[in-house]
Amino acid sequence: MARVLPSSLTPHICILPSQDLEELLKSSALPSLHHILQSFSPLPQVTTRTTALTTVPHASFALRFSDLTEIEAACREDEEQRATRTIDWIGDRIGKRCAKWVDDFEKMNDQDVARTPWWDELRRCAEGDHIPARDEGWNHPMSIILAVSTTAPNPLQAITALHSRTLDFPSWVDVTHLIYTLIIHPKNSPLSDEEAGALFNAVRKQYGLHTYLLSLELPSPPPPPVSIPALVPRLPPPTISNGSADTVRPDLKTTQTVPLNTLRMSEQDIQQTARFAREFVTMNLVPWMEKCVIEWNEAYSSSRRLPSRLFSSTRRLFGTSSTTPMHAITPSLPGRSSTYAAPQSSVSGSTIPPPSQQRRLAEFATILGDFKLAVAVWESLRKEGKGGSDILPLLIAPSPAVQLHVSHALTTIHPQSAELHSHVQLRALLYAVRWESTLTIGDFLSDTLEGERWLVWAAGNAEEPPAALLLAHAALLSVRKNARRRAALWYFFAANRLEKCGIKPLTMYFLRRAHELSISRPDKLLSPSFWMSENKQPSDFEGFDAVMSGIEHPLGRLLYTTGDVSGAVRHFLGLLRWSSASSSPLAQLSSHTVDIAKDPSNSDQVFLEDFQVAISHLKSVSGEQARLADVKLPLRFVVPSQTCVRLARDSVEGEQSEWETREEIWSSFWKHRGKEKLERSGNAAVEEAFWVDITLHNPLETEVTLANPTMIVESSSGDAAWIRDNIAIETTKDTILYANESRTISIAIKASKPASLVITGVAYDFLGLLPTVESLARRGRRLQDTPQQRQTITYAPDEFLKLNVEEASQELAVAFVDDGPLVLAEGECKRMKLWISNAGSRDIGEVWVVPGPEDQLWIQPLDSGEGSATGIAWKTWRSDNKVVPPRPYSIPLAEKLVAAGSTEVTVVLHAGRKQKQNLSLLFIYREAEGSPFHCTRVTRSYEVVQCLQISTASHPSHSPNHSFSLSLDLTNILSSSNVEIDQVTTISANWTCSPLVELWPEPLRPSQSTRILFSATSAGDCTSVNAVSAFVSRKMTNVLHGQVIAPDDPPPLELLCGHVSQTFAYEPFVAHFIMDARRIAVSRTLAQSHPQIPTSSYPSIFPLYNPLSVDFVIFWKIPSEQRFGHILVSEIALGASHAVLREVLEGVESAKVKRSMYAETQREKTEMLQAIRDSEWNAEMNPVVVIVKDGLVREHDFSQGVCMVPVEFTIRNHSLSHPSRFVLRLDHRQQSSVCRHHFPAPYCGRTTFRGLLAPLQTTSVLAQLCATRPGTYALSGWRLETEVGEPDTEGGLWQVRHRYEQRAVTDDLSSIVVSDLSRL
Repeated sequence: MARVLPSSLTPHICILPSQDLEELLKSSALPSLHHILQSFSPLPQVTTRTTALTTVPHASFALRFSDLTEIEAACREDEEQRATRTIDWIGDRIGKRCAKWVDDFEKMNDQDVARTPWWDELRRCAEGDHIPARDEGWNHPMSIILAVSTTAPNPLQAITALHSRTLDFPSWVDVTHLIYTLIIHPKNSPLSDEEAGALFNAVRKQYGLHTYLLSLELPSPPPPPVSIPALVPRLPPPTISNGSADTVRPDLKTTQTVPLNTLRMSEQDIQQTARFAREFVTMNLVPWMEKCVIEWNEAYSSSRRLPSRLFSSTRRLFGTSSTTPMHAITPSLPGRSSTYAAPQSSVSGSTIPPPSQQRRLAEFATILGDFKLAVAVWESLRKEGKGGSDILPLLIAPSPAVQLHVSHALTTIHPQSAELHSHVQLRALLYAVRWESTLTIGDFLSDTLEGERWLVWAAGNAEEPPAALLLAHAALLSVRKNARRRAALWYFFAANRLEKCGIKPLTMYFLRRAHELSISRPDKLLSPSFWMSENKQPSDFEGFDAVMSGIEHPLGRLLYTTGDVSGAVRHFLGLLRWSSASSSPLAQLSSHTVDIAKDPSNSDQVFLEDFQVAISHLKSVSGEQARLADVKLPLRFVVPSQTCVRLARDSVEGEQSEWETREEIWSSFWKHRGKEKLERSGNAAVEEAFWVDITLHNPLETEVTLANPTMIVESSSGDAAWIRDNIAIETTKDTILYANESRTISIAIKASKPASLVITGVAYDFLGLLPTVESLARRGRRLQDTPQQRQTITYAPDEFLKLNVEEASQELAVAFVDDGPLVLAEGECKRMKLWISNAGSRDIGEVWVVPGPEDQLWIQPLDSGEGSATGIAWKTWRSDNKVVPPRPYSIPLAEKLVAAGSTEVTVVLHAGRKQKQNLSLLFIYREAEGSPFHCTRVTRSYEVVQCLQISTASHPSHSPNHSFSLSLDLTNILSSSNVEIDQVTTISANWTCSPLVELWPEPLRPSQSTRILFSATSAGDCTSVNAVSAFVSRKMTNVLHGQVIAPDDPPPLELLCGHVSQTFAYEPFVAHFIMDARRIAVSRTLAQSHPQIPTSSYPSIFPLYNPLSVDFVIFWKIPSEQRFGHILVSEIALGASHAVLREVLEGVESAKVKRSMYAETQREKTEMLQAIRDSEWNAEMNPVVVIVKDGLVREHDFSQGVCMVPVEFTIRNHSLSHPSRFVLRLDHRQQSSVCRHHFPAPYCGRTTFRGLLAPLQTTSVLAQLCATRPGTYALSGWRLETEVGEPDTEGGLWQVRHRYEQRAVTDDLSSIVVSDLSRL
């Protein structure tokens, strides 16, 4: 069974009727003859034969009939102009009918059917093109029927006139066609049946056997109409206009252009006409075509054979010869009776040749179903670049090659260019229609062919209705393949092009279909864990957000222009949920968003402007009572999680986390003293305003106005009327939010009666046009109490802001007496006064203040004055050595604060690091013991500036009286004030520091510096050092092995204090501030070095003081500004340490510890191990130091011989606990590089010295330098090898802990000078 070809690939039959026949048909109420015969196409069950004489059955064999004069006139029209008219005609037909199509189609349940009315209309219009073209021969006439009737005065003369008529075709129209004569003999003809038969015989004798006598009744009046299939629409001829060169000739009649769906013929006439149509096809047209194919195929095959020269050479070589002359291949056409080959006129004198015989062979073979021959010829044409790629997809089996043929066919007619001509668009449309209508839907949509993409390729970048409908049909087919997002994209492209053509019903339908497909969820199953990790519900799918704005925006504008203003308002408002999504490809391709594509940040502004215009128009038409109740704002401006209630006694400043930290400090402090709880939230008081701080965030890229923002409040004490009478809610002024701005606004609420209030939402007018209410509900906690709740995500009911309003009973008001700007110098001690009053009705008997972890505060007792202390400076200071957490301070009260009572409290603030900061104080108070606590907050901002630049340094001392030398450098960095240094105090657990110089008596002027030198001598007792080291080692072992940290305290220390000035009087709060500053410095260092260790564990792990550390306290004052204060510097650790934690670390590293499957856990352990290895408690240094006594000048008379000069080397062990062995080797070749110009020291005698040094022991060795000539001798040529031993080993065996090797430093300049007396 042959494949059914599209109607555009069927034989084209032209009919030339005589004048009498036209009058006969008109009188019988019948259309033109070509319309009548078209009603009988296609013919069922037609059989053809191939060149191999194989029969090919055709279930349907279609024909196309046209009026010859119309075809001749149409051939004279320019092809580009006709293509333009065709595209406009198709768009006009679709534009007029699409409204009803859309209405009927939307009523269907399944809108994804294979066919749509607009696609069928497009296909019929494309296949209705019957005008011959230059580049293919399908529309070239295959047969011409010359029709007359016997009602003519002389029928034979009429037939002769038709046969002698010259065809008015251009030169490029193929002249190979079958001439057929049709004689219609009506019943009312003046000729009898015998005479009509004689006429028929005469015509057959004169013009050949291709003649037929059709006898019809044609009764009068005409019979009732009979329904017939609708004829395909055809392009009407161009209208006649004066001076136009493209109009039809005036002598040609205008044919009927409106196809009829009925035919007024009797049953007998219908049967006679059908018999004629079948006989014409089976007895005349098909045999004639088969004959042409056989002859043309012989010529085609001959041209493809091997050249005759090769055969002649073969015969000559093998001894044979041919005497038969070579046959000249000349295609013989049928005789005059069947083929019309008369000269034809050329309108423009063009010499364009008609389609080649090879192409006609391929076309004829395709029509006859000889696909084997057709494919071979089409392939040959394709290889020669003469077409064929458009037909091969219809004939060959589905394979990847088919897609290549399609691509080649489309690329040939329209290469990638900026603009497609009308002729190219029409040709691509015809190709696409042929492919889609011929291939089965299964093959067309298969993954091998992907035929829906062919339609998109055929549409190209054309912006005409046919191209848009190609995209729409491709989208429809993609839906059937479940490629929904691709279908949405193509629907959008189709709508975008149709909108430019003004076809709004289809544009809106395509946009709605794109919208429906974009919001449909992909059929992909995701793990439930995905939704849990993303904190979303599976039903929270809102569509493909990257394209939604590009679809909804033009749809909203179309709704507005078509009068659906309410729908447009909803669409424009819905666009805001896709904020800034116009940067997506779809939005940039939209015609209305060209300016948006240039600047995507303007998308929200365009959406808002359209919404304002639409809703303003709606209100102007419908009034203020416009139906906007169901119009909801799709985005939120209120952030419920950051909305809070602020009472009048709460501070506006300060982060919430800071206050939570202070509340935790209080809870930790009080849990060991009582069970009373702190009422953190507090209640509002009657007739006292409180505020709701609302955090607003604008997610849009443009500014918006929220007009008249206010609160929605509910109360269990009464209904809405009661709330209006007793609750005063402020309505603030309009709030303008700029693009992506976040802002907090406060709305005041005041209650005149006690009540329990629930703040449920915020109300405002969006842009002053749309009343909106946003809920302040916060999602409840995740429920996991039951197995069902653990398996299915379940949340507790939503939570709202709740507040109780009660009569004011207990309230404390606190404020600074002086609340002006505060600028402090670093280390300054500032006295400030606090005014505390009882603003409630009940007494207050206990008040505490909780500062921040790094706030240094001292509360002055009631019985102390403001003068300085007169006691003698302390020599020792006992410390518990604990990094105690910050603690609250009790406010001394002389008596209870009664209602309206007040008092003043003096506090001293010690300024810490240089920065801008807030002094945030949390005051805790209650009536009496056993009563619950209440709180209030006070905040004061201050800035700390640096006044002194301080640096310290230490190095081993050359003096035998002390071990180390310290230097303290001070620089005044103020611009205009002098700074006096009153006192410098040193604090250490193991080192006694003494000043080597007196304090500079004069003040330090701006940019002036001073240096104070100290000597450090060990106390000689290493008990404290060993005790603290053992404590740290034990605690670190517990930490590294993950054991429980016991809450024991580190060993206490007796701190030794040294003072530069012995007459300086200390304030009573100095000791408190020094300890506090040390705690803050240590806590800050530990938090940076050991972030994995909880802060609460610091007191049980780390001591406050390292026994080897030395702290400086510099007391200063600025008399001109009446400022004073002190600065703690803790940067120096003296003495030798011996990696106390080495064994602990090695034990952890060598132990077979179970590794964690989580890389984060393993990384944290590694970081903790490295932090402990680098900590001050695991420090390690060479304890032995060599000091060379240099600078000596020796005089000698070298005339008496060489000079022997003793050189003294002092070797000191700085370790407090470990003995050391040393080996000193003298070698002048090891001298430093900076002493190359000095003579090397030529030692003689003993050059290697060994010894044993106990802790803190010093020894000296003498070496002999043998000077042979005067000069300067470098003393840097030495090397010291040291072994540090373990103390108190069993049996007195020496155990090496560390080994070191030491040489003179590279810049060592120690030397000795030997002068010659003989030269004096």
